[in-house]
Amino acid sequence: MEINILEESKNRLVVEIKGESHALCNAVKTELWNNKKVKITGYNIAHPLIGVPKLIIETESGNPKDILMEAVKNVKKDSESFLKAFTKIAK
Repeated sequence: MEINILEESKNRLVVEIKGESHALCNAVKTELWNNKKVKITGYNIAHPLIGVPKLIIETESGNPKDILMEAVKNVKKDSESFLKAFTKIAK
């Protein structure tokens, strides 16, 4: 995975996430919508086979980088909880 910042301002961040697909982008986007500081968020993959996801975040307040970091940490926490719960029933 490679992440590049394509655009950055006080309330807007656009990042390119090479090597990822809808799975990660959708999880992060959904988590971002849970933050009341987020005004707009979404992602786009221009071509289904060769496109690179671009994640967009616009905030009402707060630093978009910090808000993205928080969302990613929450997705990680949810994934770890799921893995723990599934491991118990898969044995």
